[in-house]
Amino acid sequence: MSIQFTTRVDGSTLFVCASGFDDSLVDVKNYGMGVLTACLENNVSNVLCDETDLEYRLGTFDTYYAGEFLAEHVPKLSRAAIVCHPAHLDSASFFENVVVNRGLTLRVFTDIDTAKCWLSVP
Repeated sequence: MSIQFTTRVDGSTLFVCASGFDDSLVDVKNYGMGVLTACLENNVSNVLCDETDLEYRLGTFDTYYAGEFLAEHVPKLSRAAIVCHPAHLDSASFFENVVVNRGLTLRVFTDIDTAKCWLSVP
């Protein structure tokens, strides 16, 4: 089972709930493009990805390449929050550094309420 996700829109925010595991870089790229497509189709500027049920399996290099790929394809004006399981915080924080260093506004959290508060601040 690779990455499975559902989306819903509330105002200007796309809420994503992901589960499964990121078995390959291709899975992560497909997931990222699926989320981006949903943002464009719904004309939303913020994204909150609940990935607490998603197991991160990518190695360091693939995590880097996933962040690089995302930064190349996502508009620079949007804000994204990723909520991960605490066991995966190191990997998620590395991903955050990669995309932030390329101009995206993205933060990683382990608490969904904190992520929602961060997204609500202009």
